Amino acid sequence: MRGETIAPEASLLLHALNEGYDKEAWHGPNLRDSIRGVNAKQAAWRPAPGQTNIWEYVVHAAYWKYRVYGWITGAKQEEFPREGSNWFVRPAAGMSDRAAAREWKNDITLLDEMHTKLRDSIARLAPEDLQKPIPGDRTLGGLIAGIALHDVYHAGQIQTLKQLYKKSQVV
Repeated sequence: MRGETIAPEASLLLHALNEGYDKEAWHGPNLRDSIRGVNAKQAAWRPAPGQTNIWEYVVHAAYWKYRVYGWITGAKQEEFPREGSNWFVRPAAGMSDRAAAREWKNDITLLDEMHTKLRDSIARLAPEDLQKPIPGDRTLGGLIAGIALHDVYHAGQIQTLKQLYKKSQVV
């Protein structure tokens, strides 16, 4: 990326994307901050049967970064590294504590990798690319703004789950 000029429109979208993901934000914790210090046990905890856990939000966010990256590049992508689509049951049933801790770290790494790929693809866009229509009566620029908001939305849900988890441990 060094030496390349980023279109002002893409730069603004990148700012929003990064603030929602891992840069200091005025609104509070971003997605990456919301999972800082969360261990596999806490990530796997559910407030009630059938409810989404922190871990599933993390892989869900990684998946949608992967999908938006695909829309931006238009290239045939390898399959997403986790089996399924959109929502992924995490952790796998019967997983040992040690295996769960390893898989939790792997899924955080996956989230970081998908964010980096997405960010790098946005930095290469020309202003006219942002007007490109995509399925669902949207533009590529609108989709990129949406994925930034997606991170902030799920960061808030994760913050709530962390509070509920903490209260559940005080019995």
